Amino acid sequence: MKKLYVLFLIWSVSVQAQPKEKIKVSDLTKVRQVGNIAISPTEKQAIYTLLTVEPLPDSPFEYDYKTHLYLVDLTNKNEPVALTRGSESASAPEWSPDGTKIVFSRKIKDKTQLFILPVNGGEAWQLTDLPYGASNPKWSPDGSKIMFSTTLSMSEMLKDSILNPWKTVPVWSMEKPGFSNNNFVKKDKSIKANPDGTLAEIRAYLDKDVEDKKAKVINRLNFQGESTTQPELTFAHLYMIEPKEGAKAKPVTKGFYSFGQAIWTPDNKIILVTQGDSLQHPDRSKSSRIVSMNADGSKISVILSDRAFSFSQPTISKDNNSLAYISSSAAVKPATLDQGHIGILTLGSGSKPYISSFDRVASNLTWAADSKSLYFAAASNGGFPVYKLTLTSKKIDQLTGYDTGINSFDVSKTAFVYSKTEVADPSEIYTADLGLKSEVKRSNHNTEWLKDKILSYPEKHTLKNSKGQTVEYWIMKPAKIDAGKKYPLVLQMHGGPTAMWGPGEISMWHELQFFCAQGYGVVYANPRGSGGYGLDFMKANFQDWGTGPAEDVLAAVSMASKESWADTSRQVITGGSYAGYLTAWIVGHDNRFKAAHAQRGVYELTTFMGEGNAWNLVPNYFGGYPWQAEIKKVMDANSPQTFVENIHTPLLIKHGENDLRTGIIQSELLYKSLKILGRDVEYVRMPGGTHELSRSGNPRQRIDRILRIYEFFERYVGEK
Repeated sequence: MKKLYVLFLIWSVSVQAQPKEKIKVSDLTKVRQVGNIAISPTEKQAIYTLLTVEPLPDSPFEYDYKTHLYLVDLTNKNEPVALTRGSESASAPEWSPDGTKIVFSRKIKDKTQLFILPVNGGEAWQLTDLPYGASNPKWSPDGSKIMFSTTLSMSEMLKDSILNPWKTVPVWSMEKPGFSNNNFVKKDKSIKANPDGTLAEIRAYLDKDVEDKKAKVINRLNFQGESTTQPELTFAHLYMIEPKEGAKAKPVTKGFYSFGQAIWTPDNKIILVTQGDSLQHPDRSKSSRIVSMNADGSKISVILSDRAFSFSQPTISKDNNSLAYISSSAAVKPATLDQGHIGILTLGSGSKPYISSFDRVASNLTWAADSKSLYFAAASNGGFPVYKLTLTSKKIDQLTGYDTGINSFDVSKTAFVYSKTEVADPSEIYTADLGLKSEVKRSNHNTEWLKDKILSYPEKHTLKNSKGQTVEYWIMKPAKIDAGKKYPLVLQMHGGPTAMWGPGEISMWHELQFFCAQGYGVVYANPRGSGGYGLDFMKANFQDWGTGPAEDVLAAVSMASKESWADTSRQVITGGSYAGYLTAWIVGHDNRFKAAHAQRGVYELTTFMGEGNAWNLVPNYFGGYPWQAEIKKVMDANSPQTFVENIHTPLLIKHGENDLRTGIIQSELLYKSLKILGRDVEYVRMPGGTHELSRSGNPRQRIDRILRIYEFFERYVGEK
């Protein structure tokens, strides 16, 4: 017996002594992320979406994203159960008012359609079959109808006899030069296409070239999408359908405008957001209105309208008395930097809206069941806390801390159901009381694969910049440190420039842990211009994208380099988008880094004005346009390309080939210039990749991207 006991002790010690694993690059495919959450009307259950990365059968190293619906029972502590599964994803779930069914969207033949799923058993069945697709379903309070949206192009609108029953053209100009009658040339179907024919036949021939995708004719201002040019405008319209098999959908809105963010009121009316100025081309209309209408689209009335503002996120209180929303400046002049502000309008009172002085960007506005308070989340100081605004006192209380991120949530009479990001676990479902005190973890989507992993936890620090502002930064030690050994240090920077990083931010969770696992220390900061610190801090990089923000992040890396484990001779730097810009700027002004990686960046501001769909950043941040002499001087002084001859740091440049937010010519120009100068530079293009490649792009390319950064850095700071 004694021998058995000794053997048990030896076995027990050996089990406990099993070394923990470091985070691997392939762990990116294991991260599961909780999405939208909705509590049932009975308040006994909640449904949510879960995003996973799944291997493709018979395709080594290839993966695909899947989103499925999960149900959590709020009356017990059981694990959530999957409601949908299989190769087709499911998203945007919405409870029926009686809590017995769920409507959700799923792609069928390249179009998203709506499905109904009985919660207590039974197969999901298809509700809609519209040629334009159906999305964003919302069940009416009385359960008799489901409202949803659909999107169609200008050419489809011109042909559609239901959404354009008058067979008219827009009242605003299509801005096609040389034509009257609103720039539309009436097409006569009897005219045959002929390149050698009359002018009418030539026009028919040219139209046929467009139809056959041999040419794109562009007359609109905002013609760049995320991955391809979009010569045609699109319009979002609302439809209504009864939740029964064989039902036919009927349009609620019509015409050459978009109608979105629609919600039901408790008395079965609709509140939505649409264009502010009906006489302007949609690309030029900066303002928006909040309007109400009956469920059939009749009796449209304006709730909020001001040409100086845009309005979004309308949210009606349960008692139907108060409307919460977000407003922001819609001024068309340059140098308009603003962030959203919470507004609350007492309906039917005739009084002006209350505009909160809360100095952060609020999201996920959610009324409490008693309509006496409003919950919301906001990026702030490295986290995404939840806040509560009490209606009577207008007092705002912070309910969660800065070291976590509350990404989605819903509220019942007695409970809070939410998803949380923290360093220990990137995404799980939790429940708590209305004060978010008695927290209970309800899911283990990432628990199992994380339990044997070594994680590095960020340590928060602050510094004062030359403007007297407090800059927050975080230092992450290498996952494993040997006594007396020195380790390389990587400066990671966020884009935006109004993004914000911290322990509660999910998009960099895996990458930061991976570099720590590879023996790198990591430092990241929120320099002037970052979001999450108020409007003044956000505007502190106006006409100063380079010098000021570079001062802040370099001060952070200087402090981090004082860590006992840091090797000051082995420092590297990387960033994407605006931080790709900042990477190139810094290596053109500072030589401390042994290697650098600039991702999907902007390097020459005057060409960015025409190349990227984010071109409005130019007038907003620099106060004008490059054809204005004084403004061009400022832009040239802020362009990394201006200082390209000063770049001697080995540089890896990466860009997605379909990235139209910043545009690939930006990286081609920088690469070609450095190549001509004979500098150490390498250029990686990602076929099919967009600006979102690092967050939602092809999983294999996301893994490739991380490994290329690591491999390039190892050439210069790796152990020889």
